[in-house]
Amino acid sequence: MAKRNVSTDNRPKAEGLRPKAEGQRPKVPRPRTKAGRFPREVSAAIKAALDKKAEDVVVLDLRKAGGFTDYFVICTGGNARQIAAIADGVRETLKRDLDERPTLMEGIDRSEWILLDYFNFVVHVFSRECRAFYGLERLWGNAERHEVSD
Repeated sequence: MAKRNVSTDNRPKAEGLRPKAEGQRPKVPRPRTKAGRFPREVSAAIKAALDKKAEDVVVLDLRKAGGFTDYFVICTGGNARQIAAIADGVRETLKRDLDERPTLMEGIDRSEWILLDYFNFVVHVFSRECRAFYGLERLWGNAERHEVSD
């Protein structure tokens, strides 16, 4: 007599879903831009910033502009507490989901301009006043600019 595979679990199986393998990284949805997609780490940073209600999210592609990094992710927070929350959200998300840690963090104590340097990309979280004063988008005007929407 042939053996049959009999499931002791009578619950219906979900179609198209597979169990998460140990150590498997979760998929990070990539934010929409007019120009296309960014590397996974940059997309995760953008999504984390948007999850904390960051405003005016812009990505500068510095690869052809002769920059010291590939991308700048620039965003604005409404107040010091939100600026810190955006930076913490980016840092925690990249650490948890992609095992990425910044090589340098600046401005944590003042919360007017927080910089997270991940070597291949840099995340800048500004207050409105600091962003207008320093004008990174203007300074790197030869970089390709991508406005991000959630």
